[in-house]
Amino acid sequence: MSQSAETMGRDGHPGSNQPPMSQDALLQAYGDMLLIRRFEERAGQLYGMGLIGGFCHLYIGQEAVVVGVQGALKPGDQVITSYRDHGHMLATGMEPRGVMAELTGRSGGYSKGKGGSMHMFSKEKQFYGGHGIVGAQVSLGTGLAFADWYRGNDHVAVTYFGDGAANQGQVFESFNLAALMKLPCIYVIENNMYGMGTSVERATASRDLSKNGSPWSMAHAAVDGMDVVAVRQAAVAAVAHCRAGNGPYLMEIKTYRYRGHSMSDPGKYRTRDEIEKMRGERDCIEHVRHLLSEMGVGDEVTKAIDAEVKARIAEAADYAQASPEPDAAELWTDILLED
Repeated sequence: MSQSAETMGRDGHPGSNQPPMSQDALLQAYGDMLLIRRFEERAGQLYGMGLIGGFCHLYIGQEAVVVGVQGALKPGDQVITSYRDHGHMLATGMEPRGVMAELTGRSGGYSKGKGGSMHMFSKEKQFYGGHGIVGAQVSLGTGLAFADWYRGNDHVAVTYFGDGAANQGQVFESFNLAALMKLPCIYVIENNMYGMGTSVERATASRDLSKNGSPWSMAHAAVDGMDVVAVRQAAVAAVAHCRAGNGPYLMEIKTYRYRGHSMSDPGKYRTRDEIEKMRGERDCIEHVRHLLSEMGVGDEVTKAIDAEVKARIAEAADYAQASPEPDAAELWTDILLED
């Protein structure tokens, strides 16, 4: 029988026994989520100006997912995700200027301007990339967890993927291997309710993605992804499970993206009223602002954070536009590893 848990969230899920986040932790989460949102808004602007080419998948609306999970990790834990990856980079501590420079294809970017939106990495921050092939990162994340198991450390590997990727064959193959070997892998399904243009109800027969690991008796939780406190509590439980050697853990975090699948998607498969309702009633950043207000944190504090974030993003955008394009010789670097 698989272990299961549901965490407290604004969608009415039963509560867990985990303590609530402190004021300092909430302030940190507020700043981190706001940084991601303002970054993505500016990235959307630069894309519209023609300064970002190729694909660009924004994370606006989903910020509580990665910020909540990241708050439960420690140095040495690894993160890998899909193409909707800018928020994950920032949450791991990668600098906005380096991420934005990569988006604009400049030499100051994390992949020296050669990777773009989907392919950035940071060995220092244990971030093993966004990946453009749907579901490809799940088997790679399982490999990261295998390395931890092989080395005998207590690190965990967090592997993010979407509701669309949850139907991929390599995902279930990864589940089988991770459960068989009791690998310390936390699988996070970021269920934002839509694939490229198809609602999750039309794409999968499963009505509870958190139970997709049940054939392998995988511990799991369904979480309100618009509530960073709920995500953090669930992630703490998942991390403890994996560090104790109990095998993998599957989290379905129910969230919502405000923009289209990518910048080229007009999103005509859903109504404006649906999006505005989520923004008005369920926004993850406004929720934290409300919690802080209830704790007695004044508007002057959150406004100061807003101003600091705005300045960081402005500097990142300026740096990205001022950084030179990579030299043609860069075409021949980073393609072969020699002993």
